[in-house]
Amino acid sequence: MSRASGNAAGDGKRINDEERDGAAATKLQEKNPVKKSQMDPFGDESNAHIKYRTMEWWQAGMIMIAETISLGILSLPSVLATIGMAPGLILILGLGILATYTGFVLGQFKLAHPHVHNMADAGEVMMGPWGRELFGLAQMLFLVFVMASHILTFSIMMNTVTSHGTCTIVFGLVGLVLSLLCTLPRTLLKVSYLAIASFVSIIAAVMITMIGVALSASSPVVVATRAVPFSSAFLAVLNLMFAYSGHVAFFSFISEMKVPQSYPKALFLLQGADTTMYLIVAAVTYRYAGSNVVSPALGSTAGVLPKVAYGVAIPTIVIAGVINAHVAAKYVYVRLFRGTDRMAQRSWSSFGLWALIVLVLWTLAWIIAEAIPVFNDLLGLVSSLFASWFTYGLSGVFWLFLNYGQYRRSRRKMALTVVNVFVVAVGAVTCGVGLYASGKSIAAATKDGTQGVFSCRSNA
Repeated sequence: MSRASGNAAGDGKRINDEERDGAAATKLQEKNPVKKSQMDPFGDESNAHIKYRTMEWWQAGMIMIAETISLGILSLPSVLATIGMAPGLILILGLGILATYTGFVLGQFKLAHPHVHNMADAGEVMMGPWGRELFGLAQMLFLVFVMASHILTFSIMMNTVTSHGTCTIVFGLVGLVLSLLCTLPRTLLKVSYLAIASFVSIIAAVMITMIGVALSASSPVVVATRAVPFSSAFLAVLNLMFAYSGHVAFFSFISEMKVPQSYPKALFLLQGADTTMYLIVAAVTYRYAGSNVVSPALGSTAGVLPKVAYGVAIPTIVIAGVINAHVAAKYVYVRLFRGTDRMAQRSWSSFGLWALIVLVLWTLAWIIAEAIPVFNDLLGLVSSLFASWFTYGLSGVFWLFLNYGQYRRSRRKMALTVVNVFVVAVGAVTCGVGLYASGKSIAAATKDGTQGVFSCRSNA
């Protein structure tokens, strides 16, 4: 009896201790509440109507491939025509290796700070509230500019397929509406199935282009190296960097993976696929099209083949832009509803706000596409302003932040410190010089009447 009483007393004491500890924890949480921006973006999904963390690593890899291997690959043959075969291929391989490393660093930063869902969150981790606003604004501008490049390519495609059947502005509006409709699903898992169609589409389109130029080639002029003005050469390098500019969305992709730790598999799938395709497509197309290759490269063939190639490329032209739009809209959506259960609801208000965000972003992208209607110049401007930092420079900053105070701990750390300082320097130099080169090219194109802003003239 006394033993039972003692056990009951012990159990009661243990319960009281647990209650006291729980109350203390609650008071501590109330005293130091977790910031809304530092909460997991999707919270507890056990009872959620819409679940976001649903992607396997290969699905994330396919989205990354669809986002990255799209418009960038279409400008690479013209890059070789500008600077020559040898330096062009060396740069494609070198930038691909560097992009693999910087992508890996992004994964390390995400695992160290699991709440990071976008570049704005990463900016807040390193520099507080103003860093969040700076990085968030830069990410949104970059993504909207990329969306604009897809609308521009859509109008080029429609002008080619229809032989300039109507005003180019109308084609841009058609691209806007189609892209908007495809961006309405709220989860990346659904978009990942579209990504597979996008990848098949770009493979088929570039195959048609390579076969077409090979069969129609007469005596193409191909050079190993070429002396060109500095601004033209640097603009070509910027177009190469744009081909690896998917890093801005990687935090968002990792956040919707079932197992974020498997991200390196998705990264290596992407980098193996894109670097290999870039080398083959750029070399083969330039070899047979020569100095007459155009950008986008799908227009380098003769006869009806450009129409066929562009027709086959429609899925990748639209879907790759949709992926970037999804990431941009999700940034705004998460920022509005983080820490609530609104994102997980199937309500008209939740979906209506998502649709409104998507509409505003695609409208802004259309305006930019009509204002800067020269494909290579738009890519150059986007790359110099943003890809230089998001794909390269900022990854070096992330590594230096993660390893602060350990730079000289070992020879390996010292070597990696040098590498990442170099990465930051690449981003800074590319940004500054690239703005000059792309700005000069855009000014020349509009001054000589090559293509006017908000023009009905064909841009094919």
